[in-house]
Amino acid sequence: MTVSSRSSVRRRVALWLLLVLLLVGGAALYGAWRVLWQPNVAQSPYGPAYLYIRTGASYEAVRDSLRRQELLLDPTTFEWLAARRNYTRQVKPGRYRLEVGLSNAKLLDMLLTGRQDTVAFTLDAFKYKPQLTRQISRQLEADSLELRRLLQDNAFLQRRYQLDTTTILTLFLPGSYRLFWNTSARTFLDSAAATHRRFWTPLRRQRADSLGLSPTEVHVLASIVQRETAKKEDKPIIAGVYLNRLRRGMRLQADPTLLWAIGNFGVKRVLNRDKLVDSPYNTYKNKGLPPGPITSANRQSLNAVLQPAAHRYLFFCARPDFSGFSDFAETYADHKRNARRYQRTLDSLGVKR
Repeated sequence: MTVSSRSSVRRRVALWLLLVLLLVGGAALYGAWRVLWQPNVAQSPYGPAYLYIRTGASYEAVRDSLRRQELLLDPTTFEWLAARRNYTRQVKPGRYRLEVGLSNAKLLDMLLTGRQDTVAFTLDAFKYKPQLTRQISRQLEADSLELRRLLQDNAFLQRRYQLDTTTILTLFLPGSYRLFWNTSARTFLDSAAATHRRFWTPLRRQRADSLGLSPTEVHVLASIVQRETAKKEDKPIIAGVYLNRLRRGMRLQADPTLLWAIGNFGVKRVLNRDKLVDSPYNTYKNKGLPPGPITSANRQSLNAVLQPAAHRYLFFCARPDFSGFSDFAETYADHKRNARRYQRTLDSLGVKR
């Protein structure tokens, strides 16, 4: 073989080796890209998917949840990378939003740093503590049994919120909340307390003082106003009626407090026998405000008490047209006429209870 032939063979071998190296390198680069950066979150017809990781959950639970819900296009590559980035020992609880097209690398960055999404929900007004615990357990990881226990722990409530088991409903303002899904029962209560503190600005406290009421008493009266009417126009007028009665030393005689006392808010008609019930919430028997709220008062009802309408009314009665508005009266004689009109309407419709 001539020198020229040997040189040609060496060049061909070198080219083949270069080609093999390029192919191997390209395959390695593709493999790395596939594991690290290739989009791996599956598309959902219902919008972004969410991965819920409970407090104390193991990596195996996370892996099984990803597979069971089919959240990943290729679970194997995620699991391979998770092991190498030591995620198997660094699981953080939370509610994680998995956007379509998210790669394994970015998904693990999110999980490792605990960069979870918050839960936006509306806290509806509630009358009894179990209604609160059910609402919260549907929205957050917070343990309903733990929340129920804390709401019954008088020493804890007095020490932490200066409230007791009777007045604790005043802590909760119905409305919008945004919290982490893995919020604990105690952290939820602290969040509610922070919202309560923000509502009670110095100006609102000053208004309560001018009425001779504490913030807790404002909540109690607002809860009665809220149960009396859903009409925002009537709320300040009804608040004014009750404040006029309190100033005169009259009994409130509020039907909603009777319904609380007998444990039945579904009653359409209050009867005289209801007024005999032995309860501190019976404002037909007892003067002043009841010991606690009969529902969690919303901002509209609270502001109605803090800014009541100025008038001389001492009585009111639902209108017989069932519009939700009330007829107001300064004298008992006028009130009796209003009440008879309403009662006759109930009689004509056969409403007995």
